[in-house]
Amino acid sequence: MAADLVAVWDIALSDGVHKVEFEHGTTTGKRVIRVDGEEIYRADWMFKLVGREHFTVSKAKCTVSIDAVSGFAYEYTLEVNGKPLQKFQENQSKIMRTWVAYVTGTPTRIVLEKDTLDVWVNGKKVETTGEFVDDGTETHFEIDPTHSAYIKAESSGRRKAGIVHSLFINDAEIPEATE
Repeated sequence: MAADLVAVWDIALSDGVHKVEFEHGTTTGKRVIRVDGEEIYRADWMFKLVGREHFTVSKAKCTVSIDAVSGFAYEYTLEVNGKPLQKFQENQSKIMRTWVAYVTGTPTRIVLEKDTLDVWVNGKKVETTGEFVDDGTETHFEIDPTHSAYIKAESSGRRKAGIVHSLFINDAEIPEATE
């Protein structure tokens, strides 16, 4: 690890959880941004020690802000799609449902985007077929050639709770993940 590593953030998106690392050399002004271990930005000699750096992760627009707190102390914040990371994650939890299931012994991350009804399996959008059933809808898809799955959407019966989404793999219900 670099001596100048000052911040690490995890961003949960439809295509997976991405790790953002930020290095800031407070004597040289060096700034380095890494996403999932890959360096995407480097500036070695910057006279201005505060400021903003813009970059993208997947399709999300991100900004690292460097602010002086006092003397030579700095504060680093990350914005995603124009919102502080915490607020962005709260919004994501409203529009995404995420499950992690162990299929053939390995963790498989399945995400439903509730606004588009897109389904992602381990970071790849998959083909789905929808079907109306007695108590709601089922969105069918394949995890791999030997494992089929569906997400069932049904009314909770309570206005505030809205629609409940449940994942079934080979007809066994999978509990929702907390990311």
